[in-house]
Amino acid sequence: MSERARQLAVGGAYAFTTPAFPDDRGVFLSPYQRAVFVEALGHPLFPVAQCSYSVSRRGVVRGVHYTATPPGCAKYVYCPRGRVLDIVVDLRVGSPTFGVHDAVELAGPDFPAVYLPVGVGHAFVALEDETVMTYLLSTEYRPENELAVAALDPALELPIPRDLTPVLSDRDRRAVTLSEALARGLLPSYEAALAIRPGR
Repeated sequence: MSERARQLAVGGAYAFTTPAFPDDRGVFLSPYQRAVFVEALGHPLFPVAQCSYSVSRRGVVRGVHYTATPPGCAKYVYCPRGRVLDIVVDLRVGSPTFGVHDAVELAGPDFPAVYLPVGVGHAFVALEDETVMTYLLSTEYRPENELAVAALDPALELPIPRDLTPVLSDRDRRAVTLSEALARGLLPSYEAALAIRPGR
């Protein structure tokens, strides 16, 4: 595997580092490079159905978001401005890493990016004002398919910095706990998630 790719604790999720080329004008970098991705995962990134970005102030917590499976949604995310703690959570019932999370700080000098396979939940904490996150998505956003688990659920033990006061949307404040989502049958199954193979 390329030294620029690192498998995370959540099965199928990867972090990628991005060489940056600074000069007196600024900096140039490529957050996604096909050859590096293929070497790590064995296939190229999914066909991009939607590209989105968010701007957040320090303390904003977004997530834990995921898409009903099917249709499912794989994501490739990076932070072109500011600094975030990006968090992946395995929500796939039956997965060997179900309930496990991992976190990557997305900031310079390596400008990491994170790949989240179908069925894996995504959250992040903005560590600076005016932080921008960019998302490449394998499916288009459909409100009826979008679900959330509470990022502040004590059972998840997500590494939200203690020196921040979390700022959440109404939707994320109302999100159910992991145990509630499991009891209500809202979580994707590992088998269903693996059957959806964007990019292959």
